[in-house]
Amino acid sequence: MFIQIIQGRCTRQDELQAVLDRWSQQLAPGADGWLGGTYGFTDDDLFMAVVRFEDREAAMANSERPEQGRWAEEMMACFDGPVEFHDCDDVVLLFDGGSDDAGFVQVIRGKVDDPARLRRLMTSDQAELKRMRPDILGATLAIEPDGTFTETVAFTDEASARSGEQTEPPEDVRRELDYAMQGATFYDLHHPWFSSR
Repeated sequence: MFIQIIQGRCTRQDELQAVLDRWSQQLAPGADGWLGGTYGFTDDDLFMAVVRFEDREAAMANSERPEQGRWAEEMMACFDGPVEFHDCDDVVLLFDGGSDDAGFVQVIRGKVDDPARLRRLMTSDQAELKRMRPDILGATLAIEPDGTFTETVAFTDEASARSGEQTEPPEDVRRELDYAMQGATFYDLHHPWFSSR
């Protein structure tokens, strides 16, 4: 899987959402290899998008379509300033990835010096995690070559997520979480929306 993260400040939220909805309706059918996307705004008007493709080649082929270029210009015009793009070939799924049924999504961006260690944390004993945190519907972890990562966690709802945060993990898991999340930034999407093939 290939993931592209898009983030930027946007106070014209309704306009941007309309542009994105139009992509799902009009351009998605011709986007071979596109799997879906998770979108939302933080309380301070930061837009976050996590878009999934089968692989980098499919994503690049989509970017080269003339209609995609015209649409991208419309999207960029909605932002208040610069927009960041992060492309990731190194993707790990938790519980088959995210879920379009999520009522709350948290996007976590950080950086580690040992991506393999972070990968092991995401993939170790998923059954035990599911038992401890039934509020987590799924997640994706996208890692860039320099160790920068974007984890997108889908929860049933925010109240369940906050309650689940109080669950104390085993000591070995706590150590790994402390390593991974040191200096990380958490972005809460209280009203996420989704599109998928």
